[in-house]
Amino acid sequence: MLKTSIIPSFCLDGKRVNCVPVKSFNTRLKEHIHSTGSHLCVGLDINPEALKMNYSTLDDLKSHTRKVIDATADLAAVYKPNMAFFERWGSEGVKWLEETMEWIGDSALTIGDAKRGDIGNTARQYAASLFNYFGFDAVTVNPYMGRDAIEPFTQDSEKGVFVLCRTSNASAGDFQDINSNGETLFESVAKLVKKLNSNDNLGLVVGGTSATEISQIRKVVKDLPFLIPGIGAQGGDLESSFKSGNTDGIALINVSRGIIFAGDLSAKAIRKEAKRYVEIMQSFK
Repeated sequence: MLKTSIIPSFCLDGKRVNCVPVKSFNTRLKEHIHSTGSHLCVGLDINPEALKMNYSTLDDLKSHTRKVIDATADLAAVYKPNMAFFERWGSEGVKWLEETMEWIGDSALTIGDAKRGDIGNTARQYAASLFNYFGFDAVTVNPYMGRDAIEPFTQDSEKGVFVLCRTSNASAGDFQDINSNGETLFESVAKLVKKLNSNDNLGLVVGGTSATEISQIRKVVKDLPFLIPGIGAQGGDLESSFKSGNTDGIALINVSRGIIFAGDLSAKAIRKEAKRYVEIMQSFK
């Protein structure tokens, strides 16, 4: 059964006046996917090289970002700004990210693709930045340092945490496939995340380049949401990823370059490609 947490509401004098039920992130995500009819997560990885414009400026990138959001606003369940593409530009990039979050508004959920992986007070500062300052609904986290790198992000049940489990890059197996006592490292990560999910706000990043591993992980962690990248430019199979990820749970399918740099980069081309992905996924249900 999906959980909700209870938080107190306070008067100006600090006295508790009532308790307001708050939905966990995983509940919010499930309901949002159901209401929008979309499992599409649009990754905002926008850089001047990919715009095919040698003269691209930061203003050009901002304009293209707004174009992508406007063209896909009724198609994307989630947007995933990649922090690196904004941080590259220093303080101006931070301002661009702030503007992007305002432009997205409340129509979609947001995942801050930060892949933070530190511990203790440092991790708490990252969580405060991503959740409280920028206002992301969820973030991505690297679990290499163990539960200490995950738990500081999990304290607010309304905010989600997608933990890197089995990623879609070519060298992912260097560490993630290491087998100990009959269990791969990525299976160990999945089991730990399941154990830590007391606030019903944890999920896993599972790459779409191997449907077999998606199914393997889904058997370990029924009900945890998956964020599945690697579809499109990285060659992941959409049908097998979608079906494996949405068996005994829900999955977001992330597409970045395949949508945001579609065709001639026009709003029409971007929308057409996003709509194509949504309609294909709807046909799998």
